[in-house]
Formats: sequence, C-alpha cells, structure tokens
Amino acid sequence: MNLGSLKPVLAALALLAATGAAFAQKTQLTVYTALETDQLKAYEAGFVKTNPDIEIKWVRDSTGVITAKLLAEKANPQADVVMGVAASSLALLDKQGMLIPYAPLNLDAIMSQYRDKKNPPAWFGMDVWGATVCFNTVEAQKKNLPKPETWKDLTKPIYKGQIVMPNPASSGTGFFDVSAWLTLWGDDNGKGGGWKYMDALHENIAQYTHSGSKPCNMAATGEYVMGISFEYRGNTNKAKGAPIDLVFPKEGLGWDLEAFAIHAGTKKLDAAKKLADWASSKDAMKLYGKNFAITATPGVAEPLKNVPADYEARLVKMDFSVTAANRERVLAEWNKRYDAKSEPKK
Repeated sequence: MNLGSLKPVLAALALLAATGAAFAQKTQLTVYTALETDQLKAYEAGFVKTNPDIEIKWVRDSTGVITAKLLAEKANPQADVVMGVAASSLALLDKQGMLIPYAPLNLDAIMSQYRDKKNPPAWFGMDVWGATVCFNTVEAQKKNLPKPETWKDLTKPIYKGQIVMPNPASSGTGFFDVSAWLTLWGDDNGKGGGWKYMDALHENIAQYTHSGSKPCNMAATGEYVMGISFEYRGNTNKAKGAPIDLVFPKEGLGWDLEAFAIHAGTKKLDAAKKLADWASSKDAMKLYGKNFAITATPGVAEPLKNVPADYEARLVKMDFSVTAANRERVLAEWNKRYDAKSEPKK
C-alpha cells in the first residue's frame, strides 16, 4: 500500500482520536457540601447517570465549617455549587451576594415553604433534617435513668454529665437546636428564656462535639447515655442494631433544610444548572427520601421506621432569613457562655 492511499485512513484515525479526546474531557464541578459521607456516592451516581460529561469534586465538612469556609473565600471563590448545606447558611450567603438565582426545571414541584421566596430563587430545599435525642437504653438501665420526653427533662440533675450535643458554631444540627430553643422560649439579646434553658442544659452537658452525627454515635456505643442529634443518624444507627431509642421532645423540634444553590463565583454555569435541575428532580427527591422523612417535593419520601408519622407537624416554625440575620450574634453569645465544654478542634 503506498503512502497516498494511507492518507484517508490516517485522517480518519486522527479525527477519531480528536473526537475521543473531546468526549474524554469532562467538566469538573467543585461542590461544597455538608451531606453525610454515606450519602454522597448515591447522589453522585444518580446525577452522573444522566450527565456523564460532568464529574463532581466534593469538598465536605460540617455545616458551620463549610459556611465559614465559603465566607472566608468570598473574595476568591473556589466553589461552583453549594449542595446539601443548611438553608439558614445559604440565606446568609445570599445576603452577601454570593449566590446566582436560578429556577431549576422542577421548581414548581417544590413546596413554597421549602425554597427561597424570591423569583427566581437563590436556593431551594432538598429535604428536611431535624432534631432527635438518641437515648441508650442499656446504659440508662445500668444507671437507673428514665427516658426523657421533653427538652426541659434534659435539665434534670439526674442527667448531669450524661448528655452530648453538637456545637452550633460548627454543626448545623447544633445551630438549629439553639435557634429552636430561642424561638420556643425567647432570645431577648441573651436574656430570654431560651438562654436560661441553655444555661440549665449546660450543667448536664459532658461535651459539645463538632459534628451533628457524633453525639448519636457516642450514645449508640454507650460512651454517653444521650446524644442530641438528628433523625437521619438516629434512624440509621438504630436500624444497624444500636441499643437506642429516638426521643422527639414534645415542645417542638429544631430543623433546617438541606438546600442547593449555585455559587456566584462559578465559571461553569451551564454544568451547575444541570446539577440544579437534577437536584430538584423527582429522581433526586426519591434518593433524599431514602434518608429523610420529609423531602422538599411532597409525597416522595417513604416512611422511616423509627421516625413518627406526624414528624412534620412537630417542627418549630423557622424563618431562615431571621435566623441568618441573627447567626453571628447568637453564636458569639453561645461561645461566650458554653464553649469551654467543646471538644478540641482538629
């Protein structure tokens, strides 16, 4: 075969190689998240299945740490998307002009109370995560401690040193607990009934952790009798056989939304919008519903075995814009009063 006859073949091979290289180049989205590590794989697989040309680079930490990181990077943003971070944090980022409003394809299916009120919204909810107390029945029996029914019960002297809870500065779970108590019993700039409640609770706290899951994990292993945590971790630990009961205090439950937003610093807006469209879809909501009792789109989540059927009705009324506006002041007051019992930071 002479060289001239090879030319069309070589040209075709070159074209195929170029086409293959083009397809091989994926868009990488940097996604800041506070989602639990054991949830990330399923969500990523669900998205990549319909968007194989986009890959996700997760940057994960607890809610408070991720929020602080995003605020610190405001002048030099690194994130394309914020996914599975508390709506109260996203409301704060929105006030700082750090989000790109976007109406995803499935926005109309999301309940109005679970998304930003603006049109288009700066953020939208994925699912609700809310308070529970993980109570170790074996350790409680050894120590002859009764199971509490209310938040106020946790201040009884018999529980001294037996309770762990998340630090609200680093944990979204801890922050929604504090916000709920201030909503229930009053803030009044550090003088209200919510602070008096936390003063009494503090007497019984052994440690404030930097993770919302850790208190339930510590209760599950019997390190402490009680861990103030959230229903996903409690339900998961109990399903695995941990000797815990889940207590849903009668006064009302703190909660927040795992929510989604596009970061204003992104240079990959088209890919970020595709992730937003997927994150608001029914397929995505079904995945969230495997972990949480309430999804932002109604009628999707299946009942969770260890979570009460009227869970949504027990949630304290929360205003995320007010919570965001008060965040800095509330955390400063909390740190001043209680931070001495926080676990050391890594």
